[in-house]
Amino acid sequence: MSVQPRKPVRNVIFDFGGVLVTWRPQEIIDSFYAEPALRESLRTHAFQHDDWLDMDRGTLDETTVAARCAARMARPEAELRALFDHVRAALRPIEPTVALLHELRERGFKLYGLSNMSAAVFAHLAERHEFFKLFDGIVVSAAVKLVKPEPAIYEHLRDRFELDFAESVFIDDLTRNVESARAVGLPAIQFLSSEQVRCELAALL
Repeated sequence: MSVQPRKPVRNVIFDFGGVLVTWRPQEIIDSFYAEPALRESLRTHAFQHDDWLDMDRGTLDETTVAARCAARMARPEAELRALFDHVRAALRPIEPTVALLHELRERGFKLYGLSNMSAAVFAHLAERHEFFKLFDGIVVSAAVKLVKPEPAIYEHLRDRFELDFAESVFIDDLTRNVESARAVGLPAIQFLSSEQVRCELAALL
């Protein structure tokens, strides 16, 4: 797709996990199980399994994912249900990015969220953190049955909130999501650190 002419940025779109809240799967795994074999099994049968993506897509719920994972790992189902409480506890605000969010709001920019996340996890975060109220609109994958890096989820965000991508910039920590956003005409910055994003944004704003 050809790149649209650059206009002044009016809309800043944030991913959540790894950008606004911490998302470190290996640390979650390592703090859940001490045994190396169980850690590897959890990585394979939970975090890297298609069921996790389907949970983000909103086609499987946590109870079903926990039951299936427990069966694959031959572990108690209650143990895998506890994993999801462990995951939620690990999602902590990345304070410098939250500060940037507040600054952008004060400067008059429109703020949007676009995240791959289950409905239960998003509800947990939104209930606990006031900064989610700063957003003008949020698209969570589970609610729309679409996931990044599928082009359709960016198009859904654009159409739902009537955004001009030439006046927008998207921030995500994953290369594949940054590349897919750019492919549909949405300029994007890959998040490496809050300060790096702040510097790259400054050149656009």
